[in-house]
Amino acid sequence: MAAKLKSVYICSSCGYESPKWNGKCPSCGEWNTFEEDIIEEAPKKSSLRAAPSVSSGVDCSDKLRRLSQIDTDDEIRYSTGAGELDRVLGGGLVKGSLVLLGGEPGIGKSTLLLQICSYLGEEHSILYVSGEESVRQVKLRADRLGVTTPNLYLLSMTDAESVCTTIMSSKPEIVIIDSIQTMNIRSISSSSGSITQVRECTNLFMHLAKDMEIPVFLVGHVNKDGAIAGPKVMEHIVDTVLFFEGERHQSYRLLRAVKNRYGSTNEIGVFEMQDSGLKQVENPSQMFLSGRPTGVSGSCVSCVMEGTRPILAEVQALVTKSSYSAPRRTSTGFDFSRLAIIIAVLEKRAGLFYGTLDIYVNIVGGFRLDEPAADLPAALALYSSLMDMPINEKLVSFGEIGLGGEIRSISNISQRITEAQRLGFEKCMIPKMSLRQIDPKKYNIGIVAVSNIRQAFDYLRKEREKNDN
Repeated sequence: MAAKLKSVYICSSCGYESPKWNGKCPSCGEWNTFEEDIIEEAPKKSSLRAAPSVSSGVDCSDKLRRLSQIDTDDEIRYSTGAGELDRVLGGGLVKGSLVLLGGEPGIGKSTLLLQICSYLGEEHSILYVSGEESVRQVKLRADRLGVTTPNLYLLSMTDAESVCTTIMSSKPEIVIIDSIQTMNIRSISSSSGSITQVRECTNLFMHLAKDMEIPVFLVGHVNKDGAIAGPKVMEHIVDTVLFFEGERHQSYRLLRAVKNRYGSTNEIGVFEMQDSGLKQVENPSQMFLSGRPTGVSGSCVSCVMEGTRPILAEVQALVTKSSYSAPRRTSTGFDFSRLAIIIAVLEKRAGLFYGTLDIYVNIVGGFRLDEPAADLPAALALYSSLMDMPINEKLVSFGEIGLGGEIRSISNISQRITEAQRLGFEKCMIPKMSLRQIDPKKYNIGIVAVSNIRQAFDYLRKEREKNDN
């Protein structure tokens, strides 16, 4: 009896299936995430067939291994040749891992993967499967990027099962699928890119990667909300989820790990898009501080930790008279809720007034500061702009602001101060509680310890009066 087609609605956020459309997903609570999909309804099985029993499985006791018997001394990671990518991956590409690389169209996903083929192809065979371009088009892009390795094999195909069969017969050491949304399984009636196809194709490549211990890269598109297209279960299947971020009109790109089973998710990689492809940025702090104006109010440098790497970024604030009845508050690269808290603390604890003023906060370079250590430089920039008082360009600050106006201690003080000293800063404003973690005599930089925001503002006023005299 032929299988019947039926329509189901699947949540793109969690993969929950429903026979009818719902405005709100009953599983994850997200709104307007249900998408219609057509699947084949399996024929009903005979009721006379025996039900499965406990002993109906296969005995796999011969495959049991003690934890102490598993050898991990063998090489399990490949270096990609891109130090920034290796950092985000946790030290390199792990054998048998499934890596999902997502990002907006044109951000540089395919460019990055094709570039690392130039280094990986020196010692390993690579299969690049393209479902969006012909092999001739991929060759033209490789010529532009200078990729000439003889161990790179190209295949233009969208049938996932045929791709897996080809991989099992040719046995490459590394596989790149560009992209997962173009792959399909013929036995599934849904079109390519549908939730069912994406989920099942990802599951198919996952089993292939684990069985053959081949690292597989999957390129994923993003939807209009900025999330990787397809259900969240696809992200649960893979071992690592990488996001390529950046504005298309800017040359810098940030690579973040949202999920990583073999390393930290706090590391970032910084790249610069050039005519010849992506170039690694070894010193992100210098890049974010390039072109910084001097003698201008509303600018302060912060130092945040991205994993084990301290990064200096410029916080800009503009406080001006509002022409509307309700003043505007805008933040780019800084948490808006955190900004509202800082403004409230400044008004309550420092006696400043921002009620009728427009406030704009920006993090230069497209960087985003999510760490509480950016509270103090944001407050100093707001105070500097309100008073039209420039801050010394050789001053760097970091600290968390409490609701009582106190400056709370933060972690990794030593690494932050060392990075500021290396880049030529002369003064470093830190929380007073953090002095117990360091020895100020070990650094060739002035340490300014403050316990509350009033002390921080008093220091800026004294420095301003000293420079005027």
